[in-house]
Amino acid sequence: MFLMKEALSLLNGVIPIWKEKNMTSHDVVFKLRKILKQKRIGHTGTLDPQVEGVLLVCLGEATKLVELLMDGEKTYVGEVTLGYATETEDRYGEIVATKAVTTMINPTVIDEAMKTFKGWITQVPPYYSAVKVNGKRLYEYARENQTVERPERQVYINSFERIADIDYDEKKQTQCWKFQVSCGKGTYVRTLAVDLGEKLGYPAHMSELTRMATGGFNSDQSITIEELQEAVNNNRVESVIFPIEEVLSGFPRIILSDVAYADVKHGKVLADDYFEAGNPLHEMTVLCYRDKAIALYQVHPSKEHLIKPYRMFISNINE
Repeated sequence: MFLMKEALSLLNGVIPIWKEKNMTSHDVVFKLRKILKQKRIGHTGTLDPQVEGVLLVCLGEATKLVELLMDGEKTYVGEVTLGYATETEDRYGEIVATKAVTTMINPTVIDEAMKTFKGWITQVPPYYSAVKVNGKRLYEYARENQTVERPERQVYINSFERIADIDYDEKKQTQCWKFQVSCGKGTYVRTLAVDLGEKLGYPAHMSELTRMATGGFNSDQSITIEELQEAVNNNRVESVIFPIEEVLSGFPRIILSDVAYADVKHGKVLADDYFEAGNPLHEMTVLCYRDKAIALYQVHPSKEHLIKPYRMFISNINE
């Protein structure tokens, strides 16, 4: 058992966890620390407790990739409901506005309205969010019934489409439909649903949400916490961890010689054509030694013709 604990403490890589409802993202990290006997664990973007879906958990040296993975595209499936709005912009908050949908809105009208949200759009974060204003999170203002000017933000929507037939409830005088959205960092899907409702002339809220993909990983690649525990119990935990090399497979790669490794492992600033004379490195590149990623180098932000580390993964390799 001691050997197993020692091995688990050295894990480096990413596990796509399927976070279930009624769990916080912090709950997931806490459970994985206990299961893997490893403290150095982080996640790449909070999911609300009521939202299930893909949560990337980074282990060891891969925690240095959290920021990079958070910048990646995310895909959600959800549901928008017209007819009433809530204080939290989802179905769990108190109702703050109502307007009966007396006649079903034509699907074509809805589809055309959704198309207008493609590309760069401006959002105002919801009050029930972790965005800070004057050193205080918005949800703290909301709980104290205080108002404050919320900062606008620019977010990118790659696609926003209806994926099912419309459900019109004549008795409740509400209308809802399923959607899929692919979006960039910082997008509030709840706010997207509310803004769509406003464009259609009705108060609205996001009535369901599931994150299907994030940071290059999707639901098919995810495992539950119970499945991870089973893998640990059966001594096959490494089979469910994506190594750093695979996580960074979308970047150019350079295999280092022994001489180059001696320079890179110390995080040296190098000439941009250090690896190939006359062919300067011009984009973020993974540097590998003995089949292990040891660094991610980038063009120096302030000095011409030089490159420097973006992240170092030296403990990813056993010398």
